[in-house]
Amino acid sequence: MLCHTALDRAAQVARHWAERGCPVVIHVDRRVKKGAYRRMVRDLAGVADIKFSQRHACEWGTWGLVSATQAAALLMLKQFPGVRHVYLASGSCLPLRPVEELVAYLNERPRTDFIESVTTEDVGWTIGGLNIERFTLRFPFSWRKQRRLFDAYVKLQRTLRFKRRIPPGLVPHLGSQWWCLTRQTLSAILEDPERDSYDRYFQRVWIPDESYFQTLVRQVSANVESRSLTLSKFDFQGKPHIFYDDHLQLLRRSDCFVARKIWPQAEKLYRTFLADDAGGAVAAEPNPGKIDRLFAKAVERRTKGRAGLYMQSRFPNQNWENGMTAAPYSVFEGFAELFDNFDIWLGKVAGTRVHGHLFAPDRVAFAGGETVYNGALGDSAMLRDYNPRSFLVNLVWNTRGERQCFQFGPNDSQKVAPFLARDPNAQISVISGAWAVPLFHSNSNFSDIRKEAARLQKIEAEHLTVLRALNVKARVRIWTLAEFVENPMEPLQTIIDEISPRSSRRLTEAPRIADLTGFGQFLQNLRNQGMQPVLMGDFPAGDDPKPTTSRRGRPYLVK
Repeated sequence: MLCHTALDRAAQVARHWAERGCPVVIHVDRRVKKGAYRRMVRDLAGVADIKFSQRHACEWGTWGLVSATQAAALLMLKQFPGVRHVYLASGSCLPLRPVEELVAYLNERPRTDFIESVTTEDVGWTIGGLNIERFTLRFPFSWRKQRRLFDAYVKLQRTLRFKRRIPPGLVPHLGSQWWCLTRQTLSAILEDPERDSYDRYFQRVWIPDESYFQTLVRQVSANVESRSLTLSKFDFQGKPHIFYDDHLQLLRRSDCFVARKIWPQAEKLYRTFLADDAGGAVAAEPNPGKIDRLFAKAVERRTKGRAGLYMQSRFPNQNWENGMTAAPYSVFEGFAELFDNFDIWLGKVAGTRVHGHLFAPDRVAFAGGETVYNGALGDSAMLRDYNPRSFLVNLVWNTRGERQCFQFGPNDSQKVAPFLARDPNAQISVISGAWAVPLFHSNSNFSDIRKEAARLQKIEAEHLTVLRALNVKARVRIWTLAEFVENPMEPLQTIIDEISPRSSRRLTEAPRIADLTGFGQFLQNLRNQGMQPVLMGDFPAGDDPKPTTSRRGRPYLVK
């Protein structure tokens, strides 16, 4: 047993093994304080068949872990000549089945070595970008304590194209640190005449505890089962899963003999599995695959999560989200400017609440003039603009189940526009140039109107470029003002069908359209003043647009 923390739990498990006929050799990390080590030795002093090996400093990813294992294994082979299999465990390991079942299982396989041993080409679980390089480069620095030196030295070796020579006859293998080897195999590895050269080589290999025995076992063993009898699960970052009390039934289903890593405070697990009657009635083959689906689901939930819900494990990483927002929503650009009371009409027809300009410069125009909306979202423009993306995401998440519709235009804050374009949940409908209608009805000086029209046209042109980009995921429809006014009912019906797909009701009345009498001449006046309006479409001067409403049975417009 390799121990470095929670020595009271490690002593409890060691006593459990020894009292059931399994000798135990314990290695305690040299970095553990002497007082804690002495208490453990004192607590186990009266238990037969428990020995303590020479202590080594054990830091993750370094040679110390292999040295500790070698020292403990040599003591085991020397002090207990009757031992046939040696099982390597950690202080946080917990037997899940009666010791007698493990002994019987190994008795049926007296010459089988259980150790995960896979070539670097076939392994797919290494984390950190180093596979064969961990055997061909030198790693004198600690990855955890000397990270900058570690990375710089790796980069230097790659630049110089430095490669270490792998000892003749060795084929590098990787696998779990936790194995169960026969006495013959383990003694052959530890007594190999070439051991000194192998040790010198592996002392500069990265994470040698996952490759030393895994490689050398292929030199001496004729019957290797490339699997571990210890249940050990890792997350997507390569960190071990920790088992708690609520994992009791999960651990039982695995049918494995030993599990790690157990939380030291998991009283229920230790009490249950260390009881005299622990274990099931049927002696089944260890099968950790029975619970792999649950671990895969947990990893997916942690890395992918629910659509539109951002959490601490993904939030700092761009594009790690599972869906940018939680539900579909609709964005209307130019509709409120072309139609009178468009939000009221849309809410009545679509059966939903319709917001005004959520990203207006002065305040957030929530539906019904609300100042605080679902999820305690306030109407402060300053708070919204601190992170407009999160504002929209929170709004959609807090109102999921109810489709959100809101207005957008060139007068609004444009920071959220790229997010809208990339969001597959967004349905964006644009009447380009409709911002000119309020200018047409305004009572401002024409020089001011011209300047404002030039500003708004520039903003909307840039926005339309974003909406027409190749990486756009939103559902985007764009009409010029002239196209839309000529036949407004068809696009309105299409939009309503998308918002309420289950409703087969046809539109019988459109919202009241703004008075556009003289609008063509207004655009011509802008041209005469040096401003070129191009986003409205073709509005000939003196020829006022007339919507096509003459066919019988067609919906009509209220003028």
